[in-house]
Amino acid sequence: GEFICPSSGKPCSCGEEGNVPNCERLASGAICGEHKPVSYNEIDGSLYKEKELIFPPELVLRNNLPLKLHGFGGIRWYRPLKLKHLLDLKSLYPAAKLVVGNTEVGIEINFKNAQYPVLISATHVPELNVLSIKEDGLEIGSSVRLSRLQEFLKEVIVEREVHETSSCRAISDQLKWFAGKQVKNVASVGGNICTASPISDLNPLWMASRADF
Repeated sequence: GEFICPSSGKPCSCGEEGNVPNCERLASGAICGEHKPVSYNEIDGSLYKEKELIFPPELVLRNNLPLKLHGFGGIRWYRPLKLKHLLDLKSLYPAAKLVVGNTEVGIEINFKNAQYPVLISATHVPELNVLSIKEDGLEIGSSVRLSRLQEFLKEVIVEREVHETSSCRAISDQLKWFAGKQVKNVASVGGNICTASPISDLNPLWMASRADF
């Protein structure tokens, strides 16, 4: 098969048996024959060098739409875009589970054989994604992701006086011990409160900081 140079990522003969490697490393990077490493393109991410691929901009720019999907075993999955529609769905299906990152409900379904025929995603409701500074504290929406909350708290700690941020520092320190980055990127504040997991629980800190729910 064709050999791909580990330096340039291009087809070459430097790795074939009996051949003298013809890859040279210059100040500007590796050169294998006539092939040079591609440069990273910040716009479309189609070309890259020593960086992760960016999230497709086309998906970021897409208009959000309310969704209704049917899954295996008759499961129905809704994604409303307005708080009123979310409340209407919950009223129509009182036993429905509200999900954001699905980090807990997914485990219950896959490993505990839990049956939830109706799931309602609360990820795209603006009122539930609020994250702002008020005169009497912070307003944190229940759908706010834990990683976003962590970054927001770091900014608040830097910008505000020390005596104003004791709760912020405590919550930020606790979030360091939570699951990996990929989980915190989807797990939500509201989901953590409702799950009340003993290994990743913010509820004692909310109570100590006199948070209103």
